[in-house]
Amino acid sequence: MVYATGTPPKADSGWGLEAALDIEWAHAMAPHAKIYLVEAASNSYADLLSAVNVASNYVAQAGGGEVSMSWGGSEFSFERFYDGYFTKTGVVYFAAAGDSAGTIWPSTSPNVVSAGGTTNSRDASGNLQAQLAWSSTGGGPSRYESRPSYQSAISQVVGNKRGTPDVAADADPNTGVWVYNVPDCNGWCIVGGTSVAAPVWSGIVNAAGRFSSSSQVELSTIYSNLGKAADFTDITQGSCGPHQGYVTGTGWDFCTGAGSAFGTKGE
Repeated sequence: MVYATGTPPKADSGWGLEAALDIEWAHAMAPHAKIYLVEAASNSYADLLSAVNVASNYVAQAGGGEVSMSWGGSEFSFERFYDGYFTKTGVVYFAAAGDSAGTIWPSTSPNVVSAGGTTNSRDASGNLQAQLAWSSTGGGPSRYESRPSYQSAISQVVGNKRGTPDVAADADPNTGVWVYNVPDCNGWCIVGGTSVAAPVWSGIVNAAGRFSSSSQVELSTIYSNLGKAADFTDITQGSCGPHQGYVTGTGWDFCTGAGSAFGTKGE
């Protein structure tokens, strides 16, 4: 554990559960990874971005890796001026796409891999039948960020704005993940949200063993592999953003991006 300012922040049990979720599921996906928990002094953007800087430095000094961010807020007109926080050489940044309709920053940053949400359908025996879009996942075209070059292949879908999410993983609290946390859960409890998807994808990429030199390189790889079954499970059922009318379909979409990393035989 690292305190971004060098001193412990005020205790907050809600963030305690968030930290437990992120650590445990990054570890579940990448059990051999070295994990740093960097605690910000508060949930202000100034303090969160200061913590991102600290995390970036630790990861870069360790030889490269990923920074997972399970936080975000409404987009704002000058957000592009802060996108430079996610450009440390040797670091790939992941951010949750949000747990309600629409887009949030930093998920919309072109320098971040945006992680959206899915839900699971299981039979009476608990076997996974299918993955669908989680109806509450965040996603859509950014209000302020221009379409990056790596999304040129989906320009007919996203228009001239940066489209989110890029990838997806289970986020529905009804089909969520087990987390151990004594203060908030009194032991084990099930947790959901795209706060699951961000560390899950960070761990998956870490476990692959070949670290990209930047988020831009990682995202270019993701979009160059669109439609390849060996790389993604294309989510073709479900919808999200009820007022925007986003639906899934073959290929990239505003609910699940390029798709999930998990097949329909199990997770």
